[in-house]
Amino acid sequence: MKFIKANFMEANFMYYTWLFFLLALFGWLWEGFLYLFKDDIYVNRGFLTGPWLPIYGMGGVMLEILFHKWRDRPIMIFVSSMVICTILEYLAGWYLELTWGVKWWDYSEMPLNLHGRICFWGSMMFGVGGMLLVWVISPLFYSLYRRIPLRLRTGIGLALILLFVADAAYSAIAPHYGKGITY
Repeated sequence: MKFIKANFMEANFMYYTWLFFLLALFGWLWEGFLYLFKDDIYVNRGFLTGPWLPIYGMGGVMLEILFHKWRDRPIMIFVSSMVICTILEYLAGWYLELTWGVKWWDYSEMPLNLHGRICFWGSMMFGVGGMLLVWVISPLFYSLYRRIPLRLRTGIGLALILLFVADAAYSAIAPHYGKGITY
């Protein structure tokens, strides 16, 4: 398989901002559709009100920064993504439980789980997702991102940051929780 190449030396803060929001939106859609198929109802997952799950954005940006140099080593990307994202998910779950006293996810019913915060199946999915992100999605997204005029990508990126900060401030006061969202 031929790898998609991109010049990541030119990647900057705004590119990673866009990547963060793309992946956070993907996570929001992914989890919403998982619950739609599981419970026959679409649920806005996560502790924020907006259409994003920041753990997906943070994890994905972190993987891209750390592993873009390993594009020709998919097994290393897979294993490293499993480990890093599993640790990130465990710490995020622990922090959210400690801060608000509720769980936003619970894998207690899954085999090979730890305190219901992480499970082996989730770790495997992180490995596959990390490999796809670093190997295919990020280089493709970067080539599309570079086609957007600089002023437009900067303006949209700053607007997304402002919306996210407002959502985070609001959600710190009134976190998004309830039936189908928290356990």
